[in-house]
Amino acid sequence: MRLLTRFFQRFLVLCLGVLSVWLIVFVVFDTADHRLPWLLAVSVTYGLAAYVILPNVVRMGLKILHRGFIPRYTVTGDGLPGDPVNLVLIGTLQQLCDAFAAAGWSTADRLGMASSWRMIRAFLLNSPYPTAPFSTLYLFGRRQDIGFQEPIDNSPRKRHHIRFWARSLDRSEDDVSAASFWLNTDKPSADQRVLWVGAGTRDTGFSLTWLTFQVTHATDSDTNVERDHIISELRARRVIGDVTLHQSGSRLQTGKVNHYITDGEIAFASLIEN
Repeated sequence: MRLLTRFFQRFLVLCLGVLSVWLIVFVVFDTADHRLPWLLAVSVTYGLAAYVILPNVVRMGLKILHRGFIPRYTVTGDGLPGDPVNLVLIGTLQQLCDAFAAAGWSTADRLGMASSWRMIRAFLLNSPYPTAPFSTLYLFGRRQDIGFQEPIDNSPRKRHHIRFWARSLDRSEDDVSAASFWLNTDKPSADQRVLWVGAGTRDTGFSLTWLTFQVTHATDSDTNVERDHIISELRARRVIGDVTLHQSGSRLQTGKVNHYITDGEIAFASLIEN
C-alpha cells in the first residue's frame, strides 16, 4: 500500500510537470507570440514561467510528496533547499549589528522594488552597492530577520554574506537536535538576548536557479569555508567568545545540500559587548 501511494504521488507530480510545460509552451507563449513581437513574447513567457508558473508547480509538488524533514538548511519561497545553516551567535540585535560593523560588514537593505532595481543596475554595471538586498529565504516558518555582507573587490557580483533568524534562548542547546527547535515559528522581541541562527555563503557571480530558472547569484559550494571565514573575521575583532561546534538538527545524511557541500556542523559563539 505504501509503495502504491508513493507511485501515485510521483505520478501526480509527473502530471504537474507535463501540465506546466503545456501551459508555458502552448498557452502562455502561443498567446504572447500571436500578440507581441517574438523577442517580447519570449521575455513575457520567461517571466511568467520562472516567477509564477514553475514556483507554484514546485510548491504543489512538494505538498503532494509530503516533504517532512527537519532542515539543516533554509528554504526558498518555492519550498526548495536554500543555504545551509552554519553559524549561531548569542546576544542582542544591537550586539549582532555592532559585531558585524566592527568587522567591516554592512547591513543588507530590505528587499523591495527600489532596492531590487538598484541591485540589478549595480550588478549589470558592476558598480558598488555595499548594502545590496538579499533574496528571501525561510527558516522557522519565516523570512530572515536581518542580513550582513562584505563585498569582494568592491563588486556587487561577489560578496560574503549571511542571513540571520532570531530564536528564543528559552530552550537549552540540547534542543538543537530536536524537531521542535527547527519547526517553531515564534519570533522573540528585538531587545532580548537570543540565538541568531545564520546561514552564510559566498556569492561568486551570476546564475539561474536550477528548477525555475530565476535570475540569482551563483554561490561557492563550500559553506564550511564561508563559516570559518566569518568566524575568523569576528574573532579578529574580538567581538565573539569561544566557539563550539554542534551538529544541526537534520535527519539528512552529511553531504550535499542543494548544490552545497557541508559537514553539517554549526559554529556557536556568544557576542561580546565592547
